[in-house]
Amino acid sequence: MKLNSSQVLYFTLTAYADSGLLKYFCFFILLVLYVLIIGSNVLLIVVICVNRSLHEPMFLFLCSLFVNELYGSLGLFPFLLVQILSDVHIIPAPLCLLQIFCIYTYGSVEFANLAVMSYDRYVAICRPLQYHSLMTARRITFLISITWLPPLFCVGFTVFLSSSLQLCGNVINKVYCDNHSIIKLACNDPTANNIYELIMAFLTVCVPVSVILYTYLRILQVCFSGSKQTRQKAVSTCTPHLASVINFSFGVSFEILQSRFNMDTVPGLLRILLSLYFLTCQPVFNPVLYGLNMSRIRSMCKKLLLNSVRK
Repeated sequence: MKLNSSQVLYFTLTAYADSGLLKYFCFFILLVLYVLIIGSNVLLIVVICVNRSLHEPMFLFLCSLFVNELYGSLGLFPFLLVQILSDVHIIPAPLCLLQIFCIYTYGSVEFANLAVMSYDRYVAICRPLQYHSLMTARRITFLISITWLPPLFCVGFTVFLSSSLQLCGNVINKVYCDNHSIIKLACNDPTANNIYELIMAFLTVCVPVSVILYTYLRILQVCFSGSKQTRQKAVSTCTPHLASVINFSFGVSFEILQSRFNMDTVPGLLRILLSLYFLTCQPVFNPVLYGLNMSRIRSMCKKLLLNSVRK
Protein backbone atom coordinates (compact mmCIF):
# COMPACT_ATOMS: atom_id res chain seq x y z
CA MET A 1 0.00 0.00 0.00
CA LYS A 2 1.30 3.45 -0.90
CA LEU A 3 1.51 5.91 1.97
CA ASN A 4 3.05 9.34 2.33
CA SER A 5 5.85 9.34 4.87
CA SER A 6 3.65 11.67 6.89
CA GLN A 7 1.11 8.82 7.09
CA VAL A 8 3.73 6.32 8.31
CA LEU A 9 3.39 6.47 12.07
CA TYR A 10 6.77 4.96 12.90
CA PHE A 11 9.91 3.36 11.47
CA THR A 12 11.46 0.13 12.72
CA LEU A 13 15.24 0.05 13.20
CA THR A 14 16.50 -3.48 12.58
CA ALA A 15 20.24 -3.03 13.23
CA TYR A 16 19.79 -3.46 16.97
CA ALA A 17 20.61 -6.98 18.16
CA ASP A 18 19.37 -8.73 21.28
CA SER A 19 22.55 -8.45 23.34
CA GLY A 20 21.10 -9.41 26.73
CA LEU A 21 22.99 -7.94 29.68
CA LEU A 22 25.61 -6.53 27.30
CA LYS A 23 23.21 -3.71 26.47
CA TYR A 24 23.75 -2.23 29.93
CA PHE A 25 27.50 -2.13 29.33
CA CYS A 26 26.95 -0.42 25.95
CA PHE A 27 24.55 2.02 27.61
CA PHE A 28 27.17 2.88 30.25
CA ILE A 29 29.94 3.41 27.67
CA LEU A 30 27.72 5.69 25.53
CA LEU A 31 26.55 7.61 28.60
CA VAL A 32 30.14 8.24 29.73
CA LEU A 33 31.06 9.31 26.19
CA TYR A 34 28.08 11.68 26.01
CA VAL A 35 28.93 13.24 29.39
CA LEU A 36 32.53 13.67 28.21
CA ILE A 37 31.34 15.34 24.99
CA ILE A 38 29.05 17.74 26.85
CA GLY A 39 31.63 18.56 29.54
CA SER A 40 34.60 19.12 27.21
CA ASN A 41 32.72 21.17 24.61
CA VAL A 42 30.87 23.31 27.14
CA LEU A 43 34.14 23.95 29.01
CA LEU A 44 35.88 25.20 25.87
CA ILE A 45 32.89 27.31 24.79
CA VAL A 46 32.80 28.98 28.21
CA VAL A 47 36.57 29.53 28.20
CA ILE A 48 36.46 31.23 24.79
CA CYS A 49 33.38 33.32 25.61
CA VAL A 50 34.48 34.65 29.01
CA ASN A 51 38.08 35.46 28.06
CA ARG A 52 38.28 38.58 25.90
CA SER A 53 41.87 37.71 24.95
CA LEU A 54 40.45 34.73 23.02
CA HIS A 55 37.96 36.84 21.05
CA GLU A 56 40.01 36.37 17.89
CA PRO A 57 38.84 34.89 14.56
CA MET A 58 40.46 31.48 15.07
CA PHE A 59 38.95 30.99 18.53
CA LEU A 60 35.52 32.28 17.47
CA PHE A 61 35.47 29.73 14.64
CA LEU A 62 36.52 27.08 17.17
CA CYS A 63 33.62 28.14 19.40
CA SER A 64 31.25 27.64 16.46
CA LEU A 65 32.80 24.21 15.91
CA PHE A 66 32.27 23.19 19.54
CA VAL A 67 28.64 24.39 19.45
CA ASN A 68 28.12 22.16 16.42
CA GLU A 69 29.60 19.17 18.27
CA LEU A 70 27.03 19.67 21.03
CA TYR A 71 24.26 20.03 18.45
CA GLY A 72 25.23 16.87 16.56
CA SER A 73 25.60 14.74 19.67
CA LEU A 74 22.20 15.97 20.91
CA GLY A 75 20.63 14.62 17.73
CA LEU A 76 22.04 11.14 18.33
CA PHE A 77 23.04 10.22 21.89
CA PRO A 78 19.73 10.62 23.79
CA PHE A 79 18.03 8.57 21.08
CA LEU A 80 20.71 5.85 21.15
CA LEU A 81 20.60 5.61 24.95
CA VAL A 82 16.84 5.10 24.90
CA GLN A 83 16.95 2.59 22.05
CA ILE A 84 19.68 0.44 23.62
CA LEU A 85 17.55 -0.20 26.71
CA SER A 86 14.34 -0.63 24.73
CA ASP A 87 12.96 -4.03 23.72
CA VAL A 88 11.14 -2.59 20.69
CA HIS A 89 13.30 -0.49 18.39
CA ILE A 90 10.86 1.88 16.75
CA ILE A 91 10.93 5.62 16.22
CA PRO A 92 7.96 7.90 15.42
CA ALA A 93 8.09 9.24 11.87
CA PRO A 94 8.29 12.96 12.87
CA LEU A 95 11.13 12.19 15.28
CA CYS A 96 12.90 10.20 12.55
CA LEU A 97 12.73 13.16 10.17
CA LEU A 98 13.92 15.48 12.94
CA GLN A 99 16.89 13.21 13.59
CA ILE A 100 17.76 13.22 9.89
CA PHE A 101 17.64 17.02 9.92
CA CYS A 102 19.92 17.22 12.99
CA ILE A 103 22.50 14.68 11.78
CA TYR A 104 22.71 16.00 8.21
CA THR A 105 22.87 19.60 9.41
CA TYR A 106 25.63 18.65 11.83
CA GLY A 107 27.70 17.05 9.06
CA SER A 108 27.18 19.96 6.67
CA VAL A 109 28.02 22.61 9.28
CA GLU A 110 31.09 20.63 10.34
CA PHE A 111 32.55 20.67 6.83
CA ALA A 112 31.65 24.35 6.35
CA ASN A 113 33.23 25.25 9.69
CA LEU A 114 36.41 23.36 8.87
CA ALA A 115 36.56 25.15 5.50
CA VAL A 116 36.20 28.57 7.19
CA MET A 117 38.94 27.64 9.66
CA SER A 118 41.24 26.61 6.80
CA TYR A 119 40.60 30.00 5.14
CA ASP A 120 41.49 31.72 8.41
CA ARG A 121 44.77 29.78 8.59
CA TYR A 122 45.47 30.61 4.94
CA VAL A 123 45.10 34.35 5.56
CA ALA A 124 47.17 34.18 8.77
CA ILE A 125 50.06 32.31 7.13
CA CYS A 126 49.99 33.52 3.52
CA ARG A 127 48.91 37.13 4.10
CA PRO A 128 49.97 37.92 7.69
CA LEU A 129 50.33 41.68 7.19
CA GLN A 130 46.75 41.94 5.90
CA TYR A 131 45.24 39.53 8.43
CA HIS A 132 43.60 42.09 10.72
CA SER A 133 42.31 44.19 7.82
CA LEU A 134 40.80 41.12 6.14
CA MET A 135 39.42 39.31 9.20
CA THR A 136 37.20 42.12 10.45
CA ALA A 137 34.22 41.63 12.78
CA ARG A 138 31.86 41.95 9.80
CA ARG A 139 33.72 39.27 7.83
CA ILE A 140 33.82 36.93 10.84
CA THR A 141 30.06 37.33 11.27
CA PHE A 142 29.57 36.64 7.56
CA LEU A 143 31.76 33.52 7.63
CA ILE A 144 29.97 32.09 10.68
CA SER A 145 26.62 32.86 9.02
CA ILE A 146 27.49 30.96 5.84
CA THR A 147 28.71 28.14 8.03
CA TRP A 148 25.24 27.64 9.54
CA LEU A 149 22.51 29.14 7.34
CA PRO A 150 23.03 27.38 3.95
CA PRO A 151 23.24 23.89 5.56
CA LEU A 152 20.05 24.56 7.52
CA PHE A 153 18.23 25.55 4.33
CA CYS A 154 19.64 22.71 2.17
CA VAL A 155 18.98 19.99 4.72
CA GLY A 156 15.56 21.40 5.55
CA PHE A 157 14.52 21.12 1.91
CA THR A 158 15.94 17.58 1.75
CA VAL A 159 13.80 16.51 4.70
CA PHE A 160 10.77 18.21 3.15
CA LEU A 161 11.22 16.21 -0.07
CA SER A 162 11.57 12.97 1.88
CA SER A 163 8.47 13.71 3.95
CA SER A 164 6.39 13.96 0.76
CA LEU A 165 7.47 10.55 -0.62
CA GLN A 166 5.03 7.68 -0.98
CA LEU A 167 6.47 4.79 1.02
CA CYS A 168 5.94 1.05 0.70
CA GLY A 169 7.59 0.11 3.97
CA ASN A 170 8.85 1.39 7.29
CA VAL A 171 11.94 -0.75 8.02
CA ILE A 172 15.35 0.94 8.28
CA ASN A 173 18.37 -1.34 8.61
CA LYS A 174 20.37 1.01 10.82
CA VAL A 175 20.61 2.14 14.44
CA TYR A 176 19.44 5.68 13.55
CA CYS A 177 17.44 7.32 10.79
CA ASP A 178 19.10 8.49 7.60
CA ASN A 179 17.65 10.10 4.50
CA HIS A 180 18.81 7.58 1.92
CA SER A 181 17.19 4.71 3.84
CA ILE A 182 13.83 6.50 3.60
CA ILE A 183 14.36 7.21 -0.11
CA LYS A 184 14.94 3.48 -0.68
CA LEU A 185 11.50 2.80 0.85
CA ALA A 186 9.76 4.91 -1.81
CA CYS A 187 7.12 3.18 -3.93
CA ASN A 188 7.72 5.37 -6.99
CA ASP A 189 10.97 6.24 -8.71
CA PRO A 190 12.73 8.68 -6.32
CA THR A 191 15.03 10.12 -8.99
CA ALA A 192 14.30 13.73 -8.00
CA ASN A 193 15.19 13.00 -4.39
CA ASN A 194 18.40 11.20 -5.37
CA ILE A 195 19.45 14.04 -7.68
CA TYR A 196 18.79 16.68 -5.03
CA GLU A 197 20.64 14.62 -2.41
CA LEU A 198 23.67 14.43 -4.73
CA ILE A 199 23.49 18.19 -5.39
CA MET A 200 23.27 18.84 -1.66
CA ALA A 201 26.22 16.52 -1.01
CA PHE A 202 28.24 18.43 -3.61
CA LEU A 203 27.39 21.82 -2.08
CA THR A 204 27.81 20.84 1.56
CA VAL A 205 30.73 18.39 1.24
CA CYS A 206 32.63 18.83 -2.03
CA VAL A 207 32.68 22.64 -2.01
CA PRO A 208 34.06 22.95 1.57
CA VAL A 209 36.58 20.15 0.94
CA SER A 210 37.70 21.96 -2.24
CA VAL A 211 38.25 25.13 -0.20
CA ILE A 212 40.28 23.15 2.36
CA LEU A 213 42.44 21.54 -0.34
CA TYR A 214 43.07 24.87 -2.09
CA THR A 215 44.03 26.70 1.10
CA TYR A 216 46.41 23.93 2.17
CA LEU A 217 48.07 23.90 -1.24
CA ARG A 218 48.69 27.64 -0.88
CA ILE A 219 49.94 27.16 2.70
CA LEU A 220 52.35 24.44 1.52
CA GLN A 221 53.67 26.75 -1.20
CA VAL A 222 54.40 29.46 1.36
CA CYS A 223 55.99 26.95 3.75
CA PHE A 224 58.40 25.60 1.13
CA SER A 225 59.42 29.08 0.02
CA GLY A 226 59.32 30.75 3.44
CA SER A 227 61.48 30.82 6.54
CA LYS A 228 61.83 28.20 9.26
CA GLN A 229 59.68 30.36 11.55
CA THR A 230 56.87 30.38 8.95
CA ARG A 231 57.01 26.58 8.68
CA GLN A 232 56.89 26.18 12.46
CA LYS A 233 53.89 28.50 12.70
CA ALA A 234 52.10 26.59 9.94
CA VAL A 235 52.76 23.22 11.58
CA SER A 236 51.66 24.36 15.06
CA THR A 237 48.41 25.96 13.90
CA CYS A 238 47.44 23.63 11.06
CA THR A 239 48.15 20.21 12.59
CA PRO A 240 45.02 20.07 14.82
CA HIS A 241 42.83 21.35 12.02
CA LEU A 242 44.22 18.91 9.47
CA ALA A 243 43.80 16.00 11.91
CA SER A 244 40.18 17.03 12.48
CA VAL A 245 39.50 17.22 8.72
CA ILE A 246 41.01 13.77 8.09
CA ASN A 247 39.18 12.18 11.02
CA PHE A 248 35.79 13.58 10.03
CA SER A 249 36.26 12.87 6.32
CA PHE A 250 37.05 9.23 7.07
CA GLY A 251 33.85 8.76 9.06
CA VAL A 252 31.64 10.56 6.54
CA SER A 253 33.19 8.70 3.60
CA PHE A 254 32.30 5.33 5.06
CA GLU A 255 28.76 6.47 5.83
CA ILE A 256 28.27 7.69 2.25
CA LEU A 257 29.66 4.43 0.85
CA GLN A 258 27.48 2.37 3.17
CA SER A 259 24.31 4.22 2.18
CA ARG A 260 25.02 4.04 -1.55
CA PHE A 261 26.56 0.58 -2.00
CA ASN A 262 25.98 -2.96 -0.79
CA MET A 263 28.14 -3.51 2.31
CA ASP A 264 26.82 -6.96 3.28
CA THR A 265 30.35 -8.39 3.12
CA VAL A 266 31.35 -6.13 6.04
CA PRO A 267 30.47 -7.62 9.47
CA GLY A 268 27.31 -6.09 10.93
CA LEU A 269 28.95 -4.86 14.16
CA LEU A 270 31.75 -3.19 12.22
CA ARG A 271 29.21 -1.47 9.94
CA ILE A 272 27.37 -0.09 12.97
CA LEU A 273 30.56 1.14 14.65
CA LEU A 274 31.84 2.82 11.48
CA SER A 275 28.45 4.41 10.73
CA LEU A 276 28.50 5.93 14.23
CA TYR A 277 32.14 6.99 14.03
CA PHE A 278 31.72 10.53 12.67
CA LEU A 279 28.83 11.17 15.08
CA THR A 280 30.49 9.85 18.24
CA CYS A 281 34.25 10.35 17.86
CA GLN A 282 34.41 13.79 16.23
CA PRO A 283 32.51 15.58 19.07
CA VAL A 284 35.05 14.31 21.61
CA PHE A 285 38.06 14.33 19.27
CA ASN A 286 37.92 18.07 18.51
CA PRO A 287 37.79 19.47 22.07
CA VAL A 288 40.49 17.07 23.26
CA LEU A 289 42.67 17.85 20.23
CA TYR A 290 42.35 21.63 20.46
CA GLY A 291 42.22 21.78 24.25
CA LEU A 292 45.47 19.84 24.62
CA ASN A 293 47.32 21.19 21.60
CA MET A 294 46.65 24.94 21.81
CA SER A 295 48.59 26.43 24.70
CA ARG A 296 46.35 29.49 25.15
CA ILE A 297 43.19 27.40 25.48
CA ARG A 298 44.98 24.90 27.72
CA SER A 299 46.21 27.58 30.11
CA MET A 300 42.78 29.26 30.25
CA CYS A 301 41.12 25.90 30.99
CA LYS A 302 43.54 25.29 33.86
CA LYS A 303 42.83 28.74 35.32
CA LEU A 304 39.07 28.25 35.07
CA LEU A 305 39.19 24.81 36.67
CA LEU A 306 41.53 25.97 39.46
CA ASN A 307 39.30 28.97 40.24
CA SER A 308 36.22 26.73 40.38
CA VAL A 309 38.00 24.33 42.77
CA ARG A 310 39.11 27.14 45.08
CA LYS A 311 35.57 28.49 45.29
